[in-house]
Amino acid sequence: MMSQEHAPVDDLSALRNEVERIDRELIGLIAERVRIARSIGRMKRAADLPTLDPAREAAVVRRAAALARDSGLEDDDVRYIFWHLIGLARRAQMEE
Repeated sequence: MMSQEHAPVDDLSALRNEVERIDRELIGLIAERVRIARSIGRMKRAADLPTLDPAREAAVVRRAAALARDSGLEDDDVRYIFWHLIGLARRAQMEE
C-alpha cells in the first residue's frame, strides 16, 4: 500500500503526464493546420488569389477569442496565440 506522503508526488507526476499528452496533441494539430495552410496556398496560387487576407485573418482571431471567452479563458492570451498560428500558416502558404 502506498503511503500518504507519496500520493501528492504521484498525483503531480500523473498530471504532468497529462500535460505532456496534451502538448503532443497540440503539436499534432498545429502540424495539421500548417499542412492544410500549404494546400490553401497552392489553391490560392492556382486561382491567382493573394496569399495575404487580412480580413480573413482578423475573423479567425475574433472567432478564437469568442471561443476562448466561452471556455473561460482570457481572450487576449488566445488572440496572441492565434496571431502566431496565423503567422505559421501564412509562411506555409508562401512555400513552394
